[in-house]
Amino acid sequence: MSLLGIVNIVLMVLLLLLLFYMQKKHVSFSKRVFAALGLGIVFGLVLQLIYGVDSEIISESISWFNIVGNGYVKFLQMIVMPLVFISIVSAFTKMKMANNIGKISVLILGILVGTTALSALVAIGTTVAFDLEAIQIEAGEAEQDRGASLEERYAGIQDKTFPEQIVDLLPANPFLDFTGARSTSTIAIVIFAAFIGIAFLGVRRKDPENAELFAKIIDALYSVIMRVVTLILRLTPYGVLAIMTRVTATSDYGAIYKLGKFVVASYVALLIVFAIHLLLITLAGLNPITYVKKAFPVLTFAFTSRSSAGTLPLNIKAQTNDLGVPEGIANFAGSFGLSIGQNGCAGVYPAMLAIMIAPTVGINPLDPSFILTVVVIVAISSFGVAGVGGGATFAAILVLSALDLPVALAGLLISVEPLIDMGRTALNVSGSMTAGVLTSKVTKELDTETYTNPTQQLGA
Repeated sequence: MSLLGIVNIVLMVLLLLLLFYMQKKHVSFSKRVFAALGLGIVFGLVLQLIYGVDSEIISESISWFNIVGNGYVKFLQMIVMPLVFISIVSAFTKMKMANNIGKISVLILGILVGTTALSALVAIGTTVAFDLEAIQIEAGEAEQDRGASLEERYAGIQDKTFPEQIVDLLPANPFLDFTGARSTSTIAIVIFAAFIGIAFLGVRRKDPENAELFAKIIDALYSVIMRVVTLILRLTPYGVLAIMTRVTATSDYGAIYKLGKFVVASYVALLIVFAIHLLLITLAGLNPITYVKKAFPVLTFAFTSRSSAGTLPLNIKAQTNDLGVPEGIANFAGSFGLSIGQNGCAGVYPAMLAIMIAPTVGINPLDPSFILTVVVIVAISSFGVAGVGGGATFAAILVLSALDLPVALAGLLISVEPLIDMGRTALNVSGSMTAGVLTSKVTKELDTETYTNPTQQLGA
């Protein structure tokens, strides 16, 4: 361990202690997260300015910083499956969803897929407005390697039909899915939990005594799991600091500068879709500013971590504690939003690529029939992504292959992929939170008093 590496670690520890001091002084959770974000950006930029992006000292330091950053993400991932399962079963035992579970499921899926279709339209408009084309990008060795890798992945999934992808969502072995072994494990656990809940309702009619005992056990487990979630979420500012430091210290700003037009266009599209989320919330009679304030810590972590799954515990707790969404609806919205109807990864990204790549094969990207085809395929493929896994990359592969466009060209943006993916992930999470809030409002189950309460409970 070099002396400079030790100095960097000491500086990180001092910043962590500063966040701990803010916590002891009862600074609000949102302000601590925002402070961690700012400190991480500044610290990371300073490290890169001093040592350079390829420095061994930075690599050595980041490996230690990852104990905090990656460790926090692993804690979040640890609780995802137990949280999803116990919360959905608990919703049945508390009779919060028994009478309208079908309506709730349809509403959530409709909002997720509908906003994904809108995201595709926004992406198409933005791509045309910025005059983006794949031929404008210089393909270096890294881009060529990425393209070859995508073609190899496509070869592994091209024979899988859409019905087969739907079957992959079902839990053949729920114990395996509890380990997160499959890309569709989360949705499989949601389905398994729903079966348990429906079975409970049947038992309650025929054997009330055993049903009551089961309900008490589930209620006790739910209390313990939520306490674990609370303990983990208290670590959020520290995790954000370490992750943001790593991101800014290791980013290739030269490549970002060269592809600045594509980065700007991507974020314009993402921000427009986020504005659509706020518009939908406004049309539902809710204050969008309140939503932004309460969702900010969750979206900040999603942005820095680039992990929708890792953000799920924060997502669900923010919906229930701060936005007034019932546990069952929050879990359905959060869990389905992990792999169905992802506005950023399955909506904006593949649609932009399709419009950029179309001219390379002689297709007019402004042809109305082509635009309609892109939107429809993007919406349908937002289900298919869950069946094959891999987030934005596989969403792009599915859409491009369905449009008979060259899949390898999706590798051209590899140098700015991490930066764009940060915004995509935050938008994915916002989409699932918006689905939860809107569904609760439509079914009249939203606790408006909690929604309007200025006090946040997420980090309590």
